[in-house]
Amino acid sequence: MKKLLMVSLILVLLITACSSIQIPASIKNANQNGYAPRSTATAYAASNSTGKAYINDEYGLSISIPNGFTATDAPADGGYFQDYTMGDNEGFGYLTPTLFTAGDSLETVGKQVIETQATGLEKIKLLQDKAVTLSDGSQAWYTQLTGYYTSWDEDMEIRLTTVINSGRAITLVLYSNPENFAYWDRESNSIRDSIVLSPPRVNGLPRSQVLMLSGGESSNPREYDPATTHGSGDYLIFEGLVTFNPKLEIVPALAAGWDVSEDGTVYTFFLQPNAIFHNGKPFTAADVVYSWQRASHPETRSDTVMTYLSDIVGVKEMVEGNADSISGLKVIDDHTLEVTIDAPKPYFLYKLIYPTASIVDRDNVESGSEWYRTPNGTGPYILTRWESMVSMVYERFEDYHGDKPSIPMVVYNLYSGDSFRLYEEGSIDIVDVYDYNVERVSDPSDPLNKELLTGVSLCTSYVQFDVTKAPFDDVKVRQAFTHAFDKTKYLDVVLMNTDVEAKGIYPPALPGFSQELEGLDYDPDRARQLIAESKYASVEAFPEIVISTAGYGSYADSLVSALSEMWQKNLGISVTVRNLDPNTFLEQSSQQDYGQVTTTGWCADYPDPENFADVLFHTDAQMNKGNYTNPVLDRILELARVEPDVAKRIDLYQQAEKIIVEEAPVLFLYHYGDFQLVKPYIKGYILSPVSTYPQIRYLSIDQSYWE
Repeated sequence: MKKLLMVSLILVLLITACSSIQIPASIKNANQNGYAPRSTATAYAASNSTGKAYINDEYGLSISIPNGFTATDAPADGGYFQDYTMGDNEGFGYLTPTLFTAGDSLETVGKQVIETQATGLEKIKLLQDKAVTLSDGSQAWYTQLTGYYTSWDEDMEIRLTTVINSGRAITLVLYSNPENFAYWDRESNSIRDSIVLSPPRVNGLPRSQVLMLSGGESSNPREYDPATTHGSGDYLIFEGLVTFNPKLEIVPALAAGWDVSEDGTVYTFFLQPNAIFHNGKPFTAADVVYSWQRASHPETRSDTVMTYLSDIVGVKEMVEGNADSISGLKVIDDHTLEVTIDAPKPYFLYKLIYPTASIVDRDNVESGSEWYRTPNGTGPYILTRWESMVSMVYERFEDYHGDKPSIPMVVYNLYSGDSFRLYEEGSIDIVDVYDYNVERVSDPSDPLNKELLTGVSLCTSYVQFDVTKAPFDDVKVRQAFTHAFDKTKYLDVVLMNTDVEAKGIYPPALPGFSQELEGLDYDPDRARQLIAESKYASVEAFPEIVISTAGYGSYADSLVSALSEMWQKNLGISVTVRNLDPNTFLEQSSQQDYGQVTTTGWCADYPDPENFADVLFHTDAQMNKGNYTNPVLDRILELARVEPDVAKRIDLYQQAEKIIVEEAPVLFLYHYGDFQLVKPYIKGYILSPVSTYPQIRYLSIDQSYWE
């Protein structure tokens, strides 16, 4: 039994030290069933290969399995490729991706593998530690070592073979006791020498022509419909009349150009004559009318259409069910569309970039409830494969009407594990860096630092109060709750100062941002005084305070926990957390039915203060989820909409921000810091401050990196 426990612990130590990969199933089950590496009595001479081979096209690697070895493929989210058992549980092993930084030598990577794999061993002896040539002529770093685990009075031998292929490292790990390795020496050398490297390929294309990304998958079909999505939309598939270039200038997409009337209220769009849908169907002005009227139809239940299309005459009437069509749309001919808006507005074209204004194919949409799984757009890429919970594959649309993107294929791996580790392994090309890794990659001595891009996004995080529900129907109570939360401490302790404290609504890079703005700072004494001055006079008169959030069970995220703790400490109130299924939460939020308090945020769709102040706080705004209303604010925002003078317009939005801060319909928290790692072979990538920038169409891959 002593030997069994030692081996179990060593296996856990080895695999944990190697990475965050899961313990291979056969190894885990072997230990659970009471098996330890068993000693072999006599030497065993068998053929070196069973004829079975493992092939991984994405990594450009194949390996032959020797006779006497049992190989088991890893699960999709296993974090490794295969695991191995020698004989009757006489030794174990696995084939796994290894952390690799561009520029590292084979020896450097091999030494790093030793450090992780030898964790927990003492009296380590390096029997071999050198470069070797494999049967295909490729170089590998081979290490053979023994070590002594004092706690269990047991020797262990480990054999490591590491190869690098096209910027990615893979390691074959074998381990058992020295006695068993003496028996399995021939087979162990055979599997090592059988490694063959080739140019990596993904879905039939060279890896150098594929952009690899990591992503998730929503169970809510509305998130895949441009008319109802709350995300950036699938801009690979769908597009609108206009889009952004890398300088965030408005440029043609499905519109080849446009004219604007002298009074600024009539836009005549001249559509791309050669634009077609992915199935070859010609694109016409009728498709624009259908798409926008579909988004505006009450049955679509879009909670974004009023935000982005309501400037068009007749949209409001159709949304409210008082019209069957949008009166402000007029088809002149197949490639000319006239759009009339209710007043001259300098930001109108910006709004047409949002997914709500994207063009869909009527036949596609009406083909069935799951039309979004085989979307027929006009964009630069076609969705050619969607394997739920595994991957989404996009291929370049060769008949695209505009400049074709440089990258032939884009693959999103869905729920494929820790994205940061996947980036380190070379499995994905771009990754967001979250709080817990920011300090590491910000260190100039860290190899990843040279791949780091940093900035502050055009996003604001805040706590939303429903001002129609007690006790937040009293401005003094809202001010009190704001003064009772220490944002500085939260940013320091929880977010590790990766974000920027928000005093108001506008992020630092947005026109209208003012450093002179005075927010409602942390002041517990003032908070308690405001409660006493409110119509409730005491927290004892409050109803139950409930924070609604997207989550499961009794779990409270760090922000909700911090809010609850500080409000309890400074105001003496208890807060109940109501977790809702994410889809339920999204649905209730869109109907302004989330309860008294929720945590949320807003990211710019275009670089204009109207996209914050007006969209979120005007009485009639569809995104005004807190039901806040102020006639003075409304009037200022309405004047700003049509003000042609830039300086006067900015001044109006700054006046609006002061009112919003003072009335505290929300508790402003922070502006998101933006930290991303981008592989050096990805060219053209920018940290875009807006969510609607079609990044991928402007990227390219440096082919020389893969040569």
